[in-house]
Amino acid sequence: MALRVVQWTTGNVGKRSVRAVVQRPDMELVGCYAWSPDKVGVDVGSLCDTDPVGVAATNDIDALLALEPDCVVYNPQWPDTAELVRILGSGANVVSTAAFVNGRADPADRQRLEDACTRGGSSMFGTGISPGFVELIGIATAGICDRVDRIVIDEASDTTLYDSPTTELPCGFGRPLDDPELPGMAAAGTAVFGEAVALVADALGVELDEIVCEAEYARTTEDVVMDSWTIAAGCVAGVHASWQGRIGDRTVVELNVRWKKGATLEPNWTIQEGHAIRVEGRPTVMVRVEYLPPPDFQATTFADFMVLGMIMTALPAINAIPQVVAAAPGIVTYNDLPLPLPRGVVPD
Repeated sequence: MALRVVQWTTGNVGKRSVRAVVQRPDMELVGCYAWSPDKVGVDVGSLCDTDPVGVAATNDIDALLALEPDCVVYNPQWPDTAELVRILGSGANVVSTAAFVNGRADPADRQRLEDACTRGGSSMFGTGISPGFVELIGIATAGICDRVDRIVIDEASDTTLYDSPTTELPCGFGRPLDDPELPGMAAAGTAVFGEAVALVADALGVELDEIVCEAEYARTTEDVVMDSWTIAAGCVAGVHASWQGRIGDRTVVELNVRWKKGATLEPNWTIQEGHAIRVEGRPTVMVRVEYLPPPDFQATTFADFMVLGMIMTALPAINAIPQVVAAAPGIVTYNDLPLPLPRGVVPD
């Protein structure tokens, strides 16, 4: 029987989630949550720029949970612990792209979610492209080594055209370099990468003594003007956060993110888009992951190209639904699940 799925929000990632669920033969979209009143009662297909699917969006959480879904696809920009506790406690499993990998960043919230899973007999899984799927590639890469000294995953991107102040301001973008609050902002804004360090360490079967974040900032020498906000000259337009998992004085897992805006950065960081994975050991293995449009892809604006990023964020969670539904209750990660498989993606 097809797994019954409820979609939670229809933002950019949610739209790709809906399309992916609808095309999978082993899943059935039975409901959709939309917090915006103007979306209530509208066919989900219309909200997701595709053909009608015969399911209307609602903001009635009780009605959605009464549908007894096997899984909720949770795609808001930020997680709401109270919402998740309610969903998991009802017995519905959750796959999430909302900045959640294993919950270690907030032990109190993690315990609330674990308790809800126990009450509902449900499981929760968090992923995305990064952190999430890229760490899975790193873990798989280490599988050909008989000794692993360190795993390093580098993410680099020029985000000038990525106009998302709600996600970038918390990392320190736009702050003066002498702002007293700046030093800790990169760590706070990228804390989910600390969870991902723990995920990789768990895969290696090692106990870390500490997970630390070392941050670096770069300023812009000219105003960086975007559609919805501007970074003034002299303020932060480059953020580098290095999350490191250490045993003693030795770093075993290192996840680096380096993001910049504009061509007037000081210092002028060189950015090579994509992800670079390096497993140092015997042998040392290098993997380069780049993301390119297919030959038939049509795009004229940056927003069009961003569709690829939304697909890459949504699909790791969608493909994991069968494994999460079958998993034992609790918070689960890639280390707990069989390999998620990309079903329903080969065109007829």
